[in-house]
Amino acid sequence: MGRMTNPLQELTSIEDFDLAVAASATRPILIYKHSATCGTSAMAFEEVTDLLQGPPLSVDVYLVRIQTSRAVSRAVETTLQVRHESPQMLLVSNGQVLWHGSHYRVTAKSIQAALVQHLTVVSTGA
Repeated sequence: MGRMTNPLQELTSIEDFDLAVAASATRPILIYKHSATCGTSAMAFEEVTDLLQGPPLSVDVYLVRIQTSRAVSRAVETTLQVRHESPQMLLVSNGQVLWHGSHYRVTAKSIQAALVQHLTVVSTGA
């Protein structure tokens, strides 16, 4: 496996999550919720890894391991108002979810499409 051009940062505490959401005010973020016991999550993780090994993204990417960070997983659901599923990817800008996908929708292609669709609108406001 090659070196990731976009590092995956793990959110292990509510404080980490709050800081990531606050940072989305200046730079959009992706939050990937991963289940270590789910085959679909394993496939989605490979897709996320492929995406991160590609060209640099204009977002910071975070990982929530739901088995070891249940409180963070619940905070994602309650704060961002998106029902928990896993695997799940959320695109957040300025504290608001612009796009989310779960299960087989967590693919490098669907995430790239969401970034193009939603961030070109955000970035043209500068």
